[in-house]
Amino acid sequence: MEHPVTELITGQDLVELMIRVADGEKLPLRQEDVRLTGWAMESRVYAEDPFRNFLPSIGRLVYYQPPGGEGVRVDTGVYEGGEVSMFYDPMIAKLITYGKDRNEAIGRMQQALDEYYIRGVQHNISFLNALMVHPRFLEGRLSTNFIAEEYPEGFDAVDVPQEDPAKSIVVTACAHRSYTDRASHLTGQLPGYERKHSEAWVVLVDKVPHAVLVWPNEQGYRVEFEGNTYDVQTEWDISEPLMNCTINGEYVSFQVEREGIWYHLVHRGAQTDALVMTPRAAELYAKMPEKVAPDMSRYLLSPMPGLLVKIAVEEGQEVKSGEELAVIEAMKMENVLRAEQDAVVKHIPTKVGASLTVDQVIIEFE
Repeated sequence: MEHPVTELITGQDLVELMIRVADGEKLPLRQEDVRLTGWAMESRVYAEDPFRNFLPSIGRLVYYQPPGGEGVRVDTGVYEGGEVSMFYDPMIAKLITYGKDRNEAIGRMQQALDEYYIRGVQHNISFLNALMVHPRFLEGRLSTNFIAEEYPEGFDAVDVPQEDPAKSIVVTACAHRSYTDRASHLTGQLPGYERKHSEAWVVLVDKVPHAVLVWPNEQGYRVEFEGNTYDVQTEWDISEPLMNCTINGEYVSFQVEREGIWYHLVHRGAQTDALVMTPRAAELYAKMPEKVAPDMSRYLLSPMPGLLVKIAVEEGQEVKSGEELAVIEAMKMENVLRAEQDAVVKHIPTKVGASLTVDQVIIEFE
């Protein structure tokens, strides 16, 4: 059992006891003195991308805001502005929650994961939260094969359930109303062209339009969506990364970011990327042609940041499916990249010893 879990259910400081014993002292208690109370669980937060087969992520922790509150403990050695490098283990923290029973501990873990705000590196919080709401986990039907059985093809965004997608639409609408209200008070606007308040907006998620009406009130906002009224009570400010609020009396936490004209929301491990437009703009946007993604099948791309320690082929060489192409060193491990199909090497723009970024071209094929 992990020592933070043991400490929470026993009330004993194991590290202190080990230091005292190492100093020659006797244990101040006997086994029969140890009492187990409540329930605790631990999630390990890693700088790993669960949507890329848990490959490590490196970079600077641009924003780092761990959760807190009753029954929540965070054991970590990182800090905002610190760096996760390719040379060490990518663990960010151990997140532990405690409750009077398993259900309360799970509920606090779900909430703590919602409130764990990390930017600058990819992390596995979406995967952890997906586990916390998985029916099999909630029922306690666990085994060492749980992940292999439930995610045989790897973890994907579709594996992150959204308990109520309407909540994301409603919170996005509130965030945008807050943004436009603040923008309307900016000084120096041209007379006759001031930003005006509006209640009618269209929230686009995956290019699907959702018409909403939003009104501010003393407690927060009132939103009408698909014939339903949502009372959102919050003191959230657009400068804050976390929107803690109640929606029709239910407490929820959303991570909210505005990037350009996009809103990025994270809740229960699910990310929602949304645009908010006027009804007329949404009508015109629907007529815009789609940009076709470039074909990258002729390239070997680096799946992770790391050090290129070996290139096993040369230009003009024919390679067979499964043949070794290159080796990348990252997080104390060597990762061998192999050919997915027969091909001929056309160009190798990268040299051994290069520090690679994610999706950097290593080899081009004919």
